[in-house]
Amino acid sequence: MTINEAQDEIIEEFCMFDDWMERYQLLVDYGRELKKNPFPEADKTDTNKIDGCQSTVWFTARYDDGKIYYNGDSEALLVKGIVALLLHVLSGHTPQDIIHADLYFIDRIGLREHLSPTRSNGVAAMLKQMRLYALAYANK
Repeated sequence: MTINEAQDEIIEEFCMFDDWMERYQLLVDYGRELKKNPFPEADKTDTNKIDGCQSTVWFTARYDDGKIYYNGDSEALLVKGIVALLLHVLSGHTPQDIIHADLYFIDRIGLREHLSPTRSNGVAAMLKQMRLYALAYANK
């Protein structure tokens, strides 16, 4: 699945709900899905912590066979859902695809306008870190 296909899938799923309380619940459900692949406690370090997030968020990345595979977690369930969306869209793609991706799903599902400014800054910080990992692996 391409990055755009993953984004379109999320947009379609979120657009099934008109009410933002239902969309928040969908985000929480995405966060619960992360529990199926738990983030290792050993990786919950300051090195992997994302600066600029209101809640504590961690990301790691591994490079395998030309693609980046991200893992992430947060202590806050809503933020964990945002992490899950970002993992769904960007994990398993080449560094170049990630670097050049137009991540339009955040605006199209209305997420940016329904987050507090500090949470929006956190999303930007997460995306920045994911792209920094991609840049680092692209230069290897």
